[in-house]
Amino acid sequence: MLPNEAELERIAERLAAGGALALILIDASRLARVERQFGGDAYVRAMEGLRKLVGEVIREHVPADDVLVSVERGNDELHAFLFRPRGDRHFYGAQLLELSRHLTRELERQSGRAVYPYYRDPLTLSVGLAVAVHNPNLRLERQLQRVTEGARRDAELQARLDARVRGWRLLEIVLGGDLDFHFEPIVDLRSGEPIGYEALARGPEDSELHMPREIFGLASEMGLLFELDCLCRRGALERAGALPPGTKLFLNCLPTAIRDPGFQGEGLRKTLEKLQLQPADLVLEISEKESIENFSIFSEMRDACRELGIQIAIDDAGVGYASLERIMEVGPDFLKADMALVRGIDSDLPRQEVLRALLTVARRINAQVVAEGIETDEELRTLRELGVPYGQGYKFGGVLAPPRPL
Repeated sequence: MLPNEAELERIAERLAAGGALALILIDASRLARVERQFGGDAYVRAMEGLRKLVGEVIREHVPADDVLVSVERGNDELHAFLFRPRGDRHFYGAQLLELSRHLTRELERQSGRAVYPYYRDPLTLSVGLAVAVHNPNLRLERQLQRVTEGARRDAELQARLDARVRGWRLLEIVLGGDLDFHFEPIVDLRSGEPIGYEALARGPEDSELHMPREIFGLASEMGLLFELDCLCRRGALERAGALPPGTKLFLNCLPTAIRDPGFQGEGLRKTLEKLQLQPADLVLEISEKESIENFSIFSEMRDACRELGIQIAIDDAGVGYASLERIMEVGPDFLKADMALVRGIDSDLPRQEVLRALLTVARRINAQVVAEGIETDEELRTLRELGVPYGQGYKFGGVLAPPRPL
């Protein structure tokens, strides 16, 4: 997909007049998830937020008249055209390379803000660079195609190099146990009092592997998911002693945790005793997707936990992966309504109906519903009116960050 007619005209004029242009290409394919989860309008808003951020960053270093940032939705890309005369050797040398690096750093730092609320965490976006030298014998479309393909190859190469570096960093984390943990309160929506805390693992600060989505996604690609899951469970349990007495620890894990010898029967009981935790203090969170895809393993885990007195929660419920009948077959103690269902529920009648259905299922299986991602007074009021007993989110303040164990 080429730029629109007005943009093409400007590009043609500047390329002919200056004899060259630079293209910085940003691979925004990560935003395809926004369209799948929130719809086409949300995707357009997220891409526009990213486009504005790219323009702001570049215009801090290049005159505004020399910059054109366009959205290439067909390939989930942003194209930043930079117009400078071909004789500007400083620009087409050190300055352009440094600008590309600077943009990459700023995207890592600010992209979460640019696409909020569809992504909360910074995005890892690949950035490619190429230069077109004007050739009067070629159509403009041909010249743009060539420079775009060059920038795209450069972005792909950079993505592979970045993946190699991230892979080594992940290995260091898994081998060295370099994780921190925060604990987000889960509150009674009537009283506002915490009834439990969800353990949230974090990678090294100021790292692209700081947030769970990034570190677990990479662990899955590298075949280290089980090892990382074990590390997260051990770390959260070791820090759980800092939680207020009488509250529960909600602990995310994979169904394959049942294969971890330290998380089975007597081994788990001894671990809890050592940490002065009771089985009744622990709630294991399994995502709806994981519990359905690995139902036989999950069933084995669920039965083993119930023998010990540990409860089970299904995370991300209500986003359409499994039918409500399948959730009833799973039989959890808690159903955690995904934030995609909760967001803006005060003004969205279909979301309210889905949540009512989830509450009906919960009553039939003697489970409790926890609404995730509550941010506004209006959302909280609607959830109370619907009869949701528990919730969590930014509305209820910060998180606990217990110190590392000695």
